Amino acid sequence: MRGGEKRRGRLFLVEVLDRGDDLAPRIGYTVTKKVGNAVVRNRVRRRLREAVRLHAADDMAPGNDYVIVGREDVLAIPFGLLKAELSRRLRGTR
Repeated sequence: MRGGEKRRGRLFLVEVLDRGDDLAPRIGYTVTKKVGNAVVRNRVRRRLREAVRLHAADDMAPGNDYVIVGREDVLAIPFGLLKAELSRRLRGTR
């Protein structure tokens, strides 16, 4: 994703790119091998996906592409905090 905005956080990085249309937002998840083996990476990815599905999907603007780069800390915090932090980053507030 080139030319987009990067929103860094302790738990994950959110990259946002405005496509310039009014279609539904698209989202992608990335977890690098630095985080752990395939089992750990999939757990991080599933936890992020569920947080977006339950809570943060309403915070995404139409016409944007989002890429969430997960970190291992996602597994250590309570799910409620993860949802709140993800929602905050998707909205673009600090």
